[in-house]
Amino acid sequence: MFYFEKINNKKILKSTLLKELPHAFTTRESVIKSAEPFTTNLIAENKAAICKYFNISQSELICPEQTHSCNISLVLDDKYSYPQTDALILTTYSKAIYLNFADCTPIILFDNKLNIGAIVHAGWRGTAQSITAKTVNTLIQSFGSNPKNICAAIGPAIDQCCYQVGKDVQKALEKTISNSKNCFKEQNTKIYANLKKINYYQLLSIGVEKIDLCNYCTSCSNELFFSYRKENGTTNRHSAIIKLNKER
Repeated sequence: MFYFEKINNKKILKSTLLKELPHAFTTRESVIKSAEPFTTNLIAENKAAICKYFNISQSELICPEQTHSCNISLVLDDKYSYPQTDALILTTYSKAIYLNFADCTPIILFDNKLNIGAIVHAGWRGTAQSITAKTVNTLIQSFGSNPKNICAAIGPAIDQCCYQVGKDVQKALEKTISNSKNCFKEQNTKIYANLKKINYYQLLSIGVEKIDLCNYCTSCSNELFFSYRKENGTTNRHSAIIKLNKER
């Protein structure tokens, strides 16, 4: 179940499923990513508050260069740049990580037995390449994770009600799951896709059973979150942030 808390009197969204993992989905109020010049002071204020909340310095708050790829990286103590990366895995206590979203699907993964976390940026391109399932598979193959110990929180993203796609996108997404009937709907010859649910089924297919699925649509709930489609290409982003409590 998702619920709101506040940092510096500004809303963040959290999941009860991730109670052992310090985490947050920021909102319009707590935004820490924007290219709009008028937000400079707000971003600085919010980022300082976020770092204080997570007990981390700003230099140790890591964000990759997201390019709608299927590239997955492991955060290292001596590395601060992660180009062309849309999923980050965190095993160190010394850093926090965040990825940015404005309609694409944010997924936080946490193995509570091994104390390993990850954030996945799953737009339609990443989802069509099964980036979420591939990130889980990396946890399994590289760290020995048992998928039954992995919790997944699928955060706010554009929902089926507002996400129109072409036939080519539908076909690419359908290939990633065995049961896609309730992930698409046709209305007045238009096709609408449910990226959150597709990622949900991808997680189930690789053995992850503990999944929290957020009901917020970024377009319908535009007063809370940013929407690239509804806001005509806004550069504002809400973020998913995690930090580990202790070393693995």
